[in-house]
Amino acid sequence: MPSIIPHRFLVRISHPCPFVKDAPRDADDDEHLLELPESARIDNFAALDGQTNFADVRLAWNDFGLAVQVEVTGKRQEPVGDAEKPLSTDGLRLWLDTRDARTSHRASRYCHQFLFSPTGGGPDKDEPFVTQLKIHRALHDAPMANLGDVLFRAHHRQGGYRLEAFLPAASLYGFDPHEHPRLGFYYCLRDHERGDQFLNVGWDFPFAEDPSLWAVLELVKSSHVRS
Repeated sequence: MPSIIPHRFLVRISHPCPFVKDAPRDADDDEHLLELPESARIDNFAALDGQTNFADVRLAWNDFGLAVQVEVTGKRQEPVGDAEKPLSTDGLRLWLDTRDARTSHRASRYCHQFLFSPTGGGPDKDEPFVTQLKIHRALHDAPMANLGDVLFRAHHRQGGYRLEAFLPAASLYGFDPHEHPRLGFYYCLRDHERGDQFLNVGWDFPFAEDPSLWAVLELVKSSHVRS
């Protein structure tokens, strides 16, 4: 009988998050906000559990905030989204704890949840959108960010799409990369066609509300991995 616990959960990894000075880039509407390097790719070690990824997820930082870049490939269908039903919408759900307090099973005011979707926004529900969601059972809710300050773009292409976002420091309560360079984080990439891609554990675990299940994102100026 297969174990319910993924093999990759048994080794807790500190994921390096490189410093990228020129994020976000000055770009026209049809150009990319971000071009994050290979060192920014988050390796979820899916092969340890016999799985393959359909999305490349990258994170980087600088003193002004956190950059998020996602490339989804291998799709034949258009993504599905509805801003009024965010939990069933295709896209990236990202959890961040600016204090990395993974000893608690309940979120604090430093814990944030964002959703970046390539579709489902606007009057016709066909535009990309970003939203911040409260975390269930949180001891204290994080302040709600001014989403108008979040830079976000989605580029649709044959076989998939690309998401690019820059979360300014003001949208991340407690963000202080020099005093607190270790963040708690987790992600789930939802896709009605391809399924869900996780950082490690799946829906059998309450990662959406339990920060003790999250990993470490280490804000560094050079790339390395520590277990």
